[in-house]
Amino acid sequence: MADQTTRAEAFQKLHESGCFVIPNPWDVGSAKILEGLGFSALATTSAGFARSTGVNDYELTRDKVLAHIKDLSAHTKLPLSADLENGFGHTPEDCHETISLGAKAGLVGGSIEDFTGEPGVQYPIAEAKERVAAAVEAARAQPFPFILTARAENFFTGTPDLSDTIQRLQAYQEAGADVLYAPGLKTLDDIKSVLASVDRPINVLLGPQAGLKPISDLADLGVRRVSVGAVLANVAMDAVIKAGEELIGPGTFGFLEGTNGYDRIGDLMFKR
Repeated sequence: MADQTTRAEAFQKLHESGCFVIPNPWDVGSAKILEGLGFSALATTSAGFARSTGVNDYELTRDKVLAHIKDLSAHTKLPLSADLENGFGHTPEDCHETISLGAKAGLVGGSIEDFTGEPGVQYPIAEAKERVAAAVEAARAQPFPFILTARAENFFTGTPDLSDTIQRLQAYQEAGADVLYAPGLKTLDDIKSVLASVDRPINVLLGPQAGLKPISDLADLGVRRVSVGAVLANVAMDAVIKAGEELIGPGTFGFLEGTNGYDRIGDLMFKR
């Protein structure tokens, strides 16, 4: 528990000032590489992990996700947060239980979203707020600071309405969430509007959809945390696609040009 407490305290401090990047590994190997590169914390990716197992996002059971979390936590020293989808259930009790089980598996942070799992449908704000409040209660019951992130999925899977997004984030702030997150915001002005409307640290996914901006620009706005979701997993799988297409097509090996070799990857993965 002392080690988890140390990770939790380090994670909490990362949110107290400045802006940091929290990349999203999809397996133990990618987690160890990201740790070797010098990142300060990690977060799981639901889509990246799901596709690494051969299924699509939202098709994994909670037990499989918890086993994945336990595996990652055992193989890295970094603070670990997780995408816990909608808490793997529709009730506040489901959210409470998922946060408790996630902490037991090694997490020091996790997110609960307001997407129901039915295409285009979010929980009503009052219901979503109750679910966040239950998750917060479970987080506060831990013997270490557990960072609870509440997600408004309007621009990803719900209604892409900035006003409704802000109303939801304000409700989740009132419910006690430590970090607020609205993935898919379209512009820097959208991000500014969110920042001006709440007083909790904001997580941004990559940057606005209408043109990716440098992390320094997001930091200048006051964004505290930047994640990349499934992008790193997608980049890795894209490399396999391109290499495979070259092998099955012209039968050449141009895909090897400029790549990191066996030794470099090993140095990062097993760096101490």
